[in-house]
Amino acid sequence: MRITIINQFYKPDISPTAHLAASLAEHRVKLKDEVRIIASAGGYVPESGAPAPTMFDNPRIHRIWTPQLGKSSKLKRCIDYGVFYFLAACTAVTLPRQDVIIALTTPPFIVWTALLHKFFHPWTRIILWNMDCYPEAAERTGVLREGSWPSRFMRWMNRVLFGRIDHLVVLDSAMRDLLLGQYARPAHPLPSTIIPNWEPAAMFPLVREKRKWAEAESLGLTDRFVVLYLGNTGYGHQFETVLDAAEQLRDEKVTFFFVGGGSRWEEIQRQAEQRGVSNVLMHGYVPKDQTPVVMAGADCALITLRDMVLGVMSPSKLHANLAAGLPILYVGPKGSNVDDAIVKFDCGASVRHGDAESIVSFIRTLKANRAEHAAMKQRARAAFDAAYCDTCTLPQFDAVIDSVIRQRSERPIRNASSTSHEGHTGPALRISPDEPAAASASSEVA
Repeated sequence: MRITIINQFYKPDISPTAHLAASLAEHRVKLKDEVRIIASAGGYVPESGAPAPTMFDNPRIHRIWTPQLGKSSKLKRCIDYGVFYFLAACTAVTLPRQDVIIALTTPPFIVWTALLHKFFHPWTRIILWNMDCYPEAAERTGVLREGSWPSRFMRWMNRVLFGRIDHLVVLDSAMRDLLLGQYARPAHPLPSTIIPNWEPAAMFPLVREKRKWAEAESLGLTDRFVVLYLGNTGYGHQFETVLDAAEQLRDEKVTFFFVGGGSRWEEIQRQAEQRGVSNVLMHGYVPKDQTPVVMAGADCALITLRDMVLGVMSPSKLHANLAAGLPILYVGPKGSNVDDAIVKFDCGASVRHGDAESIVSFIRTLKANRAEHAAMKQRARAAFDAAYCDTCTLPQFDAVIDSVIRQRSERPIRNASSTSHEGHTGPALRISPDEPAAASASSEVA
């Protein structure tokens, strides 16, 4: 089977989607598929740029040049996106016929490049692997005004798009309900599957050699209760309540340790300085292979989500933290993937914004009760093994891929005079000798 995965980032880039795409690609290679990757030559952060293209291996990686202007302004980001869109589209249309194309949402709407390939090869099946929802994410974080012409244009693109893709993969039920509720056509239900993000089980063995992070001592983390925030601090995250809790714990041996970057990074630093809290420590991104050691020195993990982005964003920090056996301190709305995991597996505390007292109480409880701390660490790891590791999630993706291939042979033939439910004339489907059509269509909605 020929499969292509399209995402702006690919390993060794540090972006979570880069490693998720690589995990799926390498898994399908082991199943003897011919896999291609369309990705940018630039990195999520400047220092994580990609190596030279690998065009004769499996997977074959098509590295696309972009200006790499950075994220300091909307204009620069849009230019980078625009170049990637154009060159990715050129690459997609020149590929030999693919059986399945899986497109992520970095950058938004990159799945349209897959549809260009499908225009020339109608039997190609398209899977949208949705990580973020646009324009909703931009609207709810104030980047884009709801009702503006860019917003209306994006919604129109989604409605057209959802009538042409073959399967939707989402991260949680809130995201599925939002997308299908707004964009799916009732007369033609779009099959969908919820598959949470994951981490490789091999990267987090149950029995690990205990190693200390080389920088832990110089940063003053020894003999401290470390609350670790690992990753991006973007528009979808909120930290005021966390900083309120840090103020209340300023005289105790507790450190809120931020490792990463993002649009709110400097804001967190500035607020911490203004509040005069010395127990908030900031450190830049670390390479992916160092994150297990960093997490091994923490006592619990911090994840935040703004109320307004519920359903349009799904924190990807959950899975690695569970793999490391870290209790989860979640500050955000009910109903997110993180809240669901905590409720289901009793592996942390789910706290609403404004409730700093509950954060303080949770941290003090874990500090004082070592037995409960140890038990919660075990439950966190059990949650990872049960639902958030590659050995659990990759078979679910295999089932999705198999389902779209079955749909290909089950869909009826439409001729040039056929009319869709919206009254538009539908294009004729070309049928190759080894791709027979059946007389009826089927749809599997998960």
